Amino acid sequence: MIKWEHSVFALPFALCGAMLAAGGIPAAAQIGWIVLCMVSARSAAMAFNRLADAQIDGANPRTAARAIPAGEVSIRFVSVFVTASCAVFVLSAAQLNRLTFLLSPVVLAVVLLYSYTKRFTRWSHLVLGFALGMAPSAAWIAVRGSLDPRILVLTAAVTFWVGGFDVLYACQDIDFDRRYDLNSVPQAYGIRNSLLLSRVLHVLMLALLVILVVLFGLGKIAMVGVLVVALLLAYEHSLVSAGNLNKLNAAFFTMNGVISVVFFAFVAADLLLHAKP
Repeated sequence: MIKWEHSVFALPFALCGAMLAAGGIPAAAQIGWIVLCMVSARSAAMAFNRLADAQIDGANPRTAARAIPAGEVSIRFVSVFVTASCAVFVLSAAQLNRLTFLLSPVVLAVVLLYSYTKRFTRWSHLVLGFALGMAPSAAWIAVRGSLDPRILVLTAAVTFWVGGFDVLYACQDIDFDRRYDLNSVPQAYGIRNSLLLSRVLHVLMLALLVILVVLFGLGKIAMVGVLVVALLLAYEHSLVSAGNLNKLNAAFFTMNGVISVVFFAFVAADLLLHAKP
């Protein structure tokens, strides 16, 4: 039902936030609890999405083979799994500091309620983006116990990055969404315009990453990381066109996982190289 490797989308950005907060490598315990928070929140969100969309998934030929409509797991089992994942998240957040614990219900509200946004807004892609975009700011709070406005730039960057590739992904369901009155950017504006909007969102993401590098005084290594991300995004967009969406799964899963890991690697290298002894 849940692919654990999907956590790789936001986890490297969360670790970026943690390393920026620490000015290097955070304490091992902090890293462990942050990772557990990420995996448990992501698992709760994905499982809850399967619950919320069970009927929709069953009606959509592309998703009919998912675990619930296929009868591989029961509604009861998934409900227990969501509850357990939420509990693990809150307990893990409590191990970090008081502020992470107090904010944990807010985080859960965003990541869970996202699943219903396609019922009433075409901009659910950006809500999903924000759900993942909270990760670097949350990781900063986990390390520092407070929020620095500079890290919100990375939250905005991740929001636009995820929103952009989710717009691409939603192009697969344009006919289904129109038939079942579900909202999305492709359903509202068509595939060609959606591809253009996705590119705009990713350009905004790149601009924000440059601003992030400047705000934190990072060096050439981090800036090279932004350049590599730009090249990977360009390749991702070259895989799809208005007349050919056949490679969309490769663009969505593989390239975005690579992008997040690559950016983290360059930022981490930059921070470690310039870290004070």
